[in-house]
Amino acid sequence: MSDDVVVNGSFVRKTPPGDNRDRLVCTDCGYIQYENPKVVVGSVCTWKEKILLCRREIPPRRGFWTLPAGYLETRETTVDGAMREAYEEALARIEIDALLAVYNIPRISQIQLIYRARLLSPDVAPGPESREVGLFAWEGIPWQDLAFPTVRWALGHFREVRGEKAFATRSNPPGEEG
Repeated sequence: MSDDVVVNGSFVRKTPPGDNRDRLVCTDCGYIQYENPKVVVGSVCTWKEKILLCRREIPPRRGFWTLPAGYLETRETTVDGAMREAYEEALARIEIDALLAVYNIPRISQIQLIYRARLLSPDVAPGPESREVGLFAWEGIPWQDLAFPTVRWALGHFREVRGEKAFATRSNPPGEEG
């Protein structure tokens, strides 16, 4: 597809034989370093009728509100990752109920898995990546200050399945790519 471009040391970006797109290829041994999407895991966590939100202390969107979520770690299940993120961002202990949604965000090479969960206690506090945390009634959610479109989607999808034991996993709203 394109001319070889040295990227890092002995790696070049080129189309390997039999492939259809540029990859990072080692010029010494032919090893192909695949670049894959990042997986984000998180949850819509509730205590009674209130939803846990975290005000971000880190970029991107510092100062805006989000769900407890972040990148999945190596050798971690998606459920364990969502539980870890809730604790890291809000010192929240949660119980996962169901997979709420899978969002595809190709422009930033992300896949987001958002769970429905309940807090085991209303005792939450900011972790190192959060400026503050809070439990919000639906009408008190700071809609204008939500960090990402997927937060709005997840909250809407959560509301759609409220009270349902079983439901179809949601995905990007029609026409939305995040």
